[in-house]
Amino acid sequence: MNARRPTRQVTIGDARVGFVKIGGGKPDASGRATEPAPVSVQTMTTGYTYDIDACVAEINRLTAAGADVVRVAVPEKKDTEALKRIIPQVRVPIVADVHFHFQRALEAIEAGVHKIRLNPGNISDRAQVTDVIQACKARGLPIRVGVNEGSIIERKDKERRLKELGAFFSDNRRGYLLAIMITKLEEYLDVFYEQDFYDVVISAKSMDPVTVIEAYTEISKRFDHPLHLGVTHAGPKETGCIRSVVALGTLLAGGIGDTIRISYASDAVYEVEDGLELVYSLGLRERKGVELIACPTCGRIQVDLISLVQDVRKKLSAEVALPIKVAVMGCIVNGPGEAEGADVAVFAGDRRGIIYVQGERVANVPEEQILDRLLIECKQFEARVQRGEARLGEKKVDIVPPDPIGALGSGWEKMAAEKLRAGGEDGGTGVALTVGRS
Repeated sequence: MNARRPTRQVTIGDARVGFVKIGGGKPDASGRATEPAPVSVQTMTTGYTYDIDACVAEINRLTAAGADVVRVAVPEKKDTEALKRIIPQVRVPIVADVHFHFQRALEAIEAGVHKIRLNPGNISDRAQVTDVIQACKARGLPIRVGVNEGSIIERKDKERRLKELGAFFSDNRRGYLLAIMITKLEEYLDVFYEQDFYDVVISAKSMDPVTVIEAYTEISKRFDHPLHLGVTHAGPKETGCIRSVVALGTLLAGGIGDTIRISYASDAVYEVEDGLELVYSLGLRERKGVELIACPTCGRIQVDLISLVQDVRKKLSAEVALPIKVAVMGCIVNGPGEAEGADVAVFAGDRRGIIYVQGERVANVPEEQILDRLLIECKQFEARVQRGEARLGEKKVDIVPPDPIGALGSGWEKMAAEKLRAGGEDGGTGVALTVGRS
């Protein structure tokens, strides 16, 4: 994975809600070096901002899920008025999403918001933009400039703009669109630079993942501001997760991107959970909470492994805070090797499960007790880590897989055990949870 692209660094928040830094790597105005901040995960509320109690409840739920920053819509004055009562009740930086009416931005700033989002496609009046810049500058607030595909092309001017800018990139619709996005950004940011304002974050979202990759790649070459990544109008979670991860994962792995929002037409908690898993998987954030390893289902599985994995995930995520690696495997064939490196797990067969901690066998329990005993062992291991008596990712001994014939099971497990004894290709050591019924 490529090193993070160095950028200017901006800060969102205050002493009460905390500070979230975005970007970094370039010296600040005083010449001091800045370290790139961890990639932050953002989301947006789905309810009406003027519905104060519901909005506060949703923001707090998103915060509990792990959101670093939450954005709210403020299309009307009653929304910005509501911010005065919402902001004191939350513990996360709030961004006001402003479209069409620059006055909403000024009202949100007065209400105590921590960042403003402007769209060049629908607030383009130079004097109005200058007023917002000056208000943010006076309070030390950053501004995100978002050039979403759907709002930057003026329909009456579309064909002329395409002809003028078409040679800027390749001769196709995507090239034309990128040309307009880049040009609009350059025009808009000139206003900011004239006001000596550089606390800017840039986004250039599209519904097409390839356009997103190409747009941010080009923008990263032309501007030194931190980038907010996203695929807009990505759709429901079922398809939106693929579109988002394709684009955002590609960019982040290439060192491009400083804060992200995965957008779904569903509960915004899923946006936060999937965004965090993306940055965890790329090593861009230190994982919080359990890392669950589970095998895919196949014809060797003899229980409802899908339900078991979900039960384990829910149980452990609610009660274990450290990033303990837990393996949930479905059979003796590949489980030992594929679960190598897990801290806590169980290897099971005919209505029983053998649980391991750091490679040591600690329990042999009936199938119906596997979930509860696994939780107990995880919490005890977590306590030992917190006391400095154990370390994550460290095995005490190499795993010796249980004997399915004597300890666990029947049927095909016995054949697999014979293969392991004979040194077959599916042998190996590890920590695993393998479950079966006779």
